[in-house]
Amino acid sequence: MTDRNQQLFDRAAQVIPGGVNSPVRAFRAVGGTPRFVQRAQGAYFWDANGQKYIDYIGSWGPMILGHGHPAVLEAVQKAALDGFSFGAPTEREIELAEEILKHVPSMEMVRLVSSGTEAGMSALRLARGATGRSKIIKFEGCYHGHADALLVKAGSGLATFGNPTSAGVPPEVVQHTLVLEYNNVEQLEEAFKLHGKELACVMIEPIAGNMNFVRASVPFMKRCRELCTEHGALFVFDEVMTGFRVALGSAQSVYAQLIPGFQPDLTVLGKVIGGGMPLAAFGGPREIMRQLAPTGPVYQAGTLSGNPVATACGLATLREIAKPGFWDALSSKTQSLVDGLKGAAAKAGVPFAADCQGGMFGFFLLPELPQNYAKVMTSDSPKFNKLFHGLLDRGVYIAPALYEAGFVSAAHSEADIAATVQAASEVFATL
Repeated sequence: MTDRNQQLFDRAAQVIPGGVNSPVRAFRAVGGTPRFVQRAQGAYFWDANGQKYIDYIGSWGPMILGHGHPAVLEAVQKAALDGFSFGAPTEREIELAEEILKHVPSMEMVRLVSSGTEAGMSALRLARGATGRSKIIKFEGCYHGHADALLVKAGSGLATFGNPTSAGVPPEVVQHTLVLEYNNVEQLEEAFKLHGKELACVMIEPIAGNMNFVRASVPFMKRCRELCTEHGALFVFDEVMTGFRVALGSAQSVYAQLIPGFQPDLTVLGKVIGGGMPLAAFGGPREIMRQLAPTGPVYQAGTLSGNPVATACGLATLREIAKPGFWDALSSKTQSLVDGLKGAAAKAGVPFAADCQGGMFGFFLLPELPQNYAKVMTSDSPKFNKLFHGLLDRGVYIAPALYEAGFVSAAHSEADIAATVQAASEVFATL
């Protein structure tokens, strides 16, 4: 049989760097040929060979309702008939902004953009503009998009100024970026002691989905908030992945239940709020957001910001996930998957640790959950590659990378979960 995936990949490699338009789609880490998706419906997609897979990447998070949800399709089709893009305001932009603010109390105003990277870099510029400061703190293993100043992961030493982790980023561009170890309170306190007066913001993934799934501990999160308040720095929550994915109020609502009065200063959103179309946002208190042009001196603009078709898709998605019972059902499915995988690994004697929140999950081929990037990197890569391909051969598609989170949608059924656990059991037995 002719392998259409291989044919398409060979073709793509001639005209697209690496044959893919985003590195996470490549199979370089796990080996083999990327699957080229032909179509998707519900919890499944079909590749170019017509092979069906249970989908646990969900476009890397946005497809919380599954693919082709009727209410979302209807909203998008109706919007498309009215026009693709206007470059002028629409009522739906206001409706989407109102819907977002209704569920995330830390934000009083929000600016819509087209990608998580755009939202992250704009929030960073706003933090610097609002505080009049230059230095920022980020944490090793947290990804905030590919803006130059944030492409720093290496160097988790005490208050160490970062070195760029991509060619094409001059060292002087990241000279104001301090990279600290995730969940390390001592490093955090020392960084503020040394640089507190110069820090514009601390930017964090509250649940680091680019380390697979690592939660910020409650003491660490509490100290971040306290130190930012004490030193006049802004606390920026990057919820591109966790926003409307781990809870209706996003990850900040989970921490607010554990830390009285907890709120970030700025929030970055993406993925779910677009429902699968290019859309992202950043927002915060009115006094900070008014620093943005045209009312303030911090410039940000975008031709396709608030795109009428994307906002229709996002608005329909948010209205569906706000319905009664949605989150209990989704959380239960995700927990059922994680419990099933844990049980299958334990039965096979394979070291395995997993965690989940809402419709997001992650696992490690380690005896316990890691708390930082260094520990994450000790996960068994060769075993993961075998697990990935074993699941793929059995019609289960997880991220082709050891350090990426997974996603369950409302469209996944109990039968899908059971089939996934059964497939994992068979593969675990061979590891």
